[in-house]
Amino acid sequence: MSITGEVPGEALDGEEVFIDDEDIINEIPLDDEDLPDQDDDDEQEEDTMDEVEDHSAYAFHGHTDEVFAAACSPVDASLVVSGGKDDRGFLWRIGSAEDVQELSGHKDTVCTVAFSSDGKLVACGGMDGQINVWNTATRTLQVTLEGSESGFEWLKWHPRCHLIIAGSEDCNVWVWNADHNAFPSIFAGHSSTVTCGDFTPDGKLICSGSDDATLRIWDLESAQCRHVVRGHGYHTQGLTCLAITWDSQSIVSGSQDNSVCIVNINSGQVVGSLVGHTNSVECIGISPRYNWVATGSIDQTLIIWDLTHQAIRSTCEHDEGVTCLAWLGSSKYVASGCVDGRVLIWDSLSGELARVFSGHRDAVQSLAISADGNSLISVSSDKSARVFDISMFK
Repeated sequence: MSITGEVPGEALDGEEVFIDDEDIINEIPLDDEDLPDQDDDDEQEEDTMDEVEDHSAYAFHGHTDEVFAAACSPVDASLVVSGGKDDRGFLWRIGSAEDVQELSGHKDTVCTVAFSSDGKLVACGGMDGQINVWNTATRTLQVTLEGSESGFEWLKWHPRCHLIIAGSEDCNVWVWNADHNAFPSIFAGHSSTVTCGDFTPDGKLICSGSDDATLRIWDLESAQCRHVVRGHGYHTQGLTCLAITWDSQSIVSGSQDNSVCIVNINSGQVVGSLVGHTNSVECIGISPRYNWVATGSIDQTLIIWDLTHQAIRSTCEHDEGVTCLAWLGSSKYVASGCVDGRVLIWDSLSGELARVFSGHRDAVQSLAISADGNSLISVSSDKSARVFDISMFK
């Protein structure tokens, strides 16, 4: 018998060392099952790496693929809608595995969902170019709103009635009355996908941003474009997100070019530029209480800005990119959703991290806050929606 190796005082590296039979003290038979399996070791190591501490109070697992969108009813604190890559929407209730309604009918990804301002209707928009509107009381399909068969990127409800606007890959903004199912109005003018938009809080105007690097401000009644914002002093690449101040006077927009711009709605003029991000700006949210705006970026930061002075109040550092954000009601706290699957709660006054919520195993795609302010809902590429208790942050 021989072995290869180094035995001090007897052999050099790589030489064979012979063992005589009389040197053997005992032989122990081994079955293959007794030997360590490298595959088992690898699996155990992967399982350890995959372990994620779960801080969620409830998790919804109805989706079978990535979940991209979520919204909370404005009148029912436990009612949530979500939509995902499995071509389905779900209406579900926090804490109840039984009260679940599948919102079927789409043939492609459901990427945008929203409740009407009175909570009576909920809409799901898909990349199949249609929006299905459901009655939340009867859980029945009320109407299907069809566009040009190009996908819808986003949809919004009017702040006081059942009008819906949606931005499409066909370069248009579509407008419907969900109560009458009349032929839609089409707001044409962009030359590329309409990536973001909303009604002004007073309900009089529509603001839309596009991959064509322009912002358009539309009159709702006439469907005429009042202002086109572009060129010098504005974004040089496509818009990714926008938010409108509560007084309907200003628009804050973010772009792939790392910039954040402030536009006066009445004049259509760029009145400020917020410089601080170094990568694409993915989300914007305006505080209901302070004259501040929060912006999140792939550059791994959330920045809190003072709109009055157009200056940075604080920069909140993350381990990975920020995909979405939500202010926690009128409190001083703002939540950020991250590529690493975590949800972080920040104190906007101090810029300090107040809480980390774990549970997701993949990127967080959207955040929503319940009507009573007690729950934060996050949806993720890991196919789940999770509910975190935020009652302590009111």
